[in-house]
Order: sequence, then C-alpha cells, then structure tokens
Amino acid sequence: MVEKPKSMSELTYYTFRSLKGKKDGKAKVWVFKATCSKCKKGKMSKPVDPKTGKPKTRAKELVCENCGFTEDKNIIEDQLIAGIEYTCPECGHQAEKEVPFKRKKVQLLDPKTGKKKSADALVFECDNCGFSIKITKKMKQ
Repeated sequence: MVEKPKSMSELTYYTFRSLKGKKDGKAKVWVFKATCSKCKKGKMSKPVDPKTGKPKTRAKELVCENCGFTEDKNIIEDQLIAGIEYTCPECGHQAEKEVPFKRKKVQLLDPKTGKKKSADALVFECDNCGFSIKITKKMKQ
C-alpha cells in the first residue's frame, strides 16, 4: 500500500493526468518533500522570498523548514520516491506503486505538427501488461 498525502503542503510534486490509449487511463502522481539530512525532523523546501513571502521557483538549493540547513536541489531530488495511483490505458488495470522520481528524456509525437519532440517524463510500467506509461512534464504551448 502506497502512502497517500494528507495535504498539498507535504508534497514537492503532484499531478493528475488522463492517459490516451485503448481504454480510459489516468494517473495520479505525488512526491513527498525530503527529510532534512542534518536534523532529521524538518522537511526540505524551496527558500521563501522575504519581499513576497512566496517560494523562489528557480531556486538551486532547498532549505530545511526546521533548522535552516541548505542543500543542493539536485542531490535531494535524486533520492525522492514518487507514489503513483494509476489505471493502465492499454489494459484498464488499476494499481498503486512507488518508483524513483527520475525523469528521462523520451521521444513523443506532436499531434499538431506530426513531428517528434523530446520531453522529460517519469516512466513506469503497468504491473499487469507491461505497457510503458509516461507522465511528461507540462510543456509550454
């Protein structure tokens, strides 16, 4: 059983997508914030801009909410685990699973132009039929 979030404040990433295929597929993906490696109590999150009070979106480091310890964002993101609840678009199988939160470059076909396009995606396989399911990063139109 995969641990489910109680609120959005405990998450680094969340998405709910519908997937195209033979059947109606959908996927809900979430990633919990990493625990501080120094104090082991606080959660690592983006630093807050003192002027606006909002998190800095392009921050290269993460800060512990408890002790203020800072660490490089790339080091922490390599350790994150994604919780996934999905319905396979190929066979209709419903399942839950956990996979490392590592995005890979994948080739996708752009429906408007018909050309191949490269995108970052979280890739995992259906437990029942082995179909490769790709959750792409939201792309700018």
